[in-house]
Amino acid sequence: MAGGGNELKLLGMWASPYVLRVKLALSLKGLDYEYIEEDLKNKSELLLSSNPVNKKVPVLIHNGKPICESQIILQYLDEAFPDAGATLLPVDPHERAVARFWAAFCDDTIAKASQQASSGKTEEEKAEGEKKVVEALEKMEVGLSECSKGKPFFGGDTVGYVDVVLGGFLAWVRAGDAMKGVKRFDPATTPLLAAWAERFVELDAAKAVMPEMDKMIEFGKVLQARAAAATN
Repeated sequence: MAGGGNELKLLGMWASPYVLRVKLALSLKGLDYEYIEEDLKNKSELLLSSNPVNKKVPVLIHNGKPICESQIILQYLDEAFPDAGATLLPVDPHERAVARFWAAFCDDTIAKASQQASSGKTEEEKAEGEKKVVEALEKMEVGLSECSKGKPFFGGDTVGYVDVVLGGFLAWVRAGDAMKGVKRFDPATTPLLAAWAERFVELDAAKAVMPEMDKMIEFGKVLQARAAAATN
């Protein structure tokens, strides 16, 4: 694996989709790193000093210097290690801007709607969140068509920035599908996304870092129980 005298540490929490996307990028780039699992109820001094503003994971530490927020970390890895493995962001300025737009859409729209659908305080809030998720994924289907130009991934023939950003959510998507008996990426309504997800999880770089499905489902049930207890 590549590294070249660079010391990389990743502070994370195993079930976080934002941590997973950084692991995916590191895997695709073939970079060695030390992974440090954080207890988010008892955060380490290293995490608090590395990300004093948000106090959240993931944090990448490169030769002692911290980089925070998953999308910023992905961009940093592309710039700091341009010759390592896959290049995530396109070279063309317009294509790069489009990729950043859809990556922001993942976090600003899809992730927030999914949170509302799973953790809304009332059934009405959850239903409204679910409606927003469906609408957002239909738009993301258009984004995949636009970015891929008929090729397998958002990045074209190879995995790119948007693939990694959205791919970080796939562990939870698959666990949710198994728990609910439904397909979040429905082949009937979002066939491109459904096919993309199947291709993505079969990548060696994805298999190397994806959490175990049974572990995700078990943790999902714990979160569901906590949410139910909080509303009673």
